[in-house]
Amino acid sequence: MTETPFHVVIPPGLVDTTFQRAIAAHRAGHLADAETEYRLVLALDGKHFEALHMLGIVHAQRGMFEEAERLIQVALTINPDHADAYFNLGNMQRERGKYQEAVATYDRALALSPDHADALVNRGIAQFELGRYAEALASYDHALTLRPDDPAIHTNCGNTLSKLGRLEDALASHERAIALKPDYAEAYSNRGTLLIELEQPQAALSSYERAIALTPKSAQAHFHCGIAHAALKQWDQAVARYDQAIALQPGYSDALSNRGSALMQLGQVDAALANFDTLIALNPDLAEAHYNRGVAMIALERLDDALASLAQAIALNPNFAEAHHNEALLRLLTGDFARGWEKLEWRWTHRDLITRKRNFAQPLWLGETDLSGKTILLHGEQGLGDAIQFCRYVPMVANRGAKVVLEVSPALTNLMRSVGGHPEIVGFGDPLPDFELHCPLLSLPLAFKTRMETIPADVPYLSADPAYVEKWKARIEPSRGPRIGLVWAGNPKHGSDQYRSVDLQSMLPLVSGAGAQFFSLQKNPREGDAEILRRGPQIVQFGNDLETFADTAAVVSILDLVISVDTSVAHLAGALGKPVWILVSFAPDWRWLLQRDDSPWYPTVRLFRRSRLGDWNEVVANVARALSRLAFRP
Repeated sequence: MTETPFHVVIPPGLVDTTFQRAIAAHRAGHLADAETEYRLVLALDGKHFEALHMLGIVHAQRGMFEEAERLIQVALTINPDHADAYFNLGNMQRERGKYQEAVATYDRALALSPDHADALVNRGIAQFELGRYAEALASYDHALTLRPDDPAIHTNCGNTLSKLGRLEDALASHERAIALKPDYAEAYSNRGTLLIELEQPQAALSSYERAIALTPKSAQAHFHCGIAHAALKQWDQAVARYDQAIALQPGYSDALSNRGSALMQLGQVDAALANFDTLIALNPDLAEAHYNRGVAMIALERLDDALASLAQAIALNPNFAEAHHNEALLRLLTGDFARGWEKLEWRWTHRDLITRKRNFAQPLWLGETDLSGKTILLHGEQGLGDAIQFCRYVPMVANRGAKVVLEVSPALTNLMRSVGGHPEIVGFGDPLPDFELHCPLLSLPLAFKTRMETIPADVPYLSADPAYVEKWKARIEPSRGPRIGLVWAGNPKHGSDQYRSVDLQSMLPLVSGAGAQFFSLQKNPREGDAEILRRGPQIVQFGNDLETFADTAAVVSILDLVISVDTSVAHLAGALGKPVWILVSFAPDWRWLLQRDDSPWYPTVRLFRRSRLGDWNEVVANVARALSRLAFRP
């Protein structure tokens, strides 16, 4: 006997009634109840498009994006022409980092509804994440034709324009967003970041402070405010802001990292080291933290520990250019020239130096190729002091049979005409003659395999122009005592300026000694220096009259002694073979090596070192005692 199957009779309107209950629960934020009702609808009608679609959205709101994506894809098999469903599917794909798929899905939504502003905006976000900035900007621009007063779209435009290098346009976009929504904290923060890039740190600070006023519990806003203070070299305030960011978000890696760097700038190296140790404990695989720890160890002269930290950073990130570069400097500082010069070639991938690399078609010369009959370009690359120190190799290159073209800063061209080897001197920016090979000046020690015992240290290897000497002799009166040049500060933009420069007030005890005549060779005195010079001991001020190094060389050649911090003038005096006393910090630049008061690079140099716990007053006192023992002229 054949049985008759049961027939389930669904009351009229039950599916619609159940779906409306689901929608009401969903709108009220009762996601669990909404899910139950949507599932009941699907039990009654397994092909109910809206129930599948909305159940997918419930899963997305719970962060269950994979299941959400699956449900909406099933819904779209039922109704493949629903733009909002494609839009929501794209959102789920974007949340899962599937940006390429998300863009294609938003394209489907826009094919069905070309003026779907939300799809345009979110497609722009996915394109931005893919680095397709021009396409992202086009998406945002289209969206703005539909919603011209939407501040979020304007700030998205600003971020995208910034990536495209259109910084002024980006700033205008962020400011339009703020005009439309004066309490838009994110726009203020983004505006601040752009102003930092535009090198307007004071304006950036104001923008970040406005963001903090709107969102005082935002760790990111405090962090960015710290960045602005750091750009203004307001290190104490930067540390305070980073502290606030870390208090709001314990373990905030970027804030911990920047806090340590600010403490280094304040000379609080032990505190910085403790900070980096905390960061490493939280993020043991963070290469930057090990790198920064290594830098702090160098400042503390814990050199084996520094090498170990740099090695760990490189193990975690084998292409970490800054770690390789600092390892090179550390090896040179300790006299390990064999590995140091080789490692120094990593400087060309360092973020601060990569833009200075010269990408010539001609081959790089590092000592292997025979130079006989060839023309080689030797070119400066970094500071003026480096060019003065390493131009000593020019005659050695010429002695290998090469014609040398020497390219240096225009401030050095006259001075460099005195170097041996008969080079053709060219200033930066001037047309270069034909050449077949090239070599940066700081690569010459590698090319010649320089070791401590083979440093070419015959001085003088530069000399002052006689015409300039006669000009300056007329301005320097005869003196019974020593005639001494003073330089107390270097380039304020140098990354280690706070360790190298001395404030003028601290140098004054040197000048109070009777019998010596002092001359300021300081270019561009710092704020407050003019007043100290006006009311302090008598110092003849030449600094701003020294137009080029030809002038400075002439003055130095007439003086008996130069007392300087680590600057290009110190190198110049050494290259001229004049006595020069150099004040160096506890962790000095690599070329001054460690634990010695002389220099293998310059036989006439005497070094006065700052102890780690001491200050510059201690060093100046040592210099003053040495100065008191100098013989006066008869």
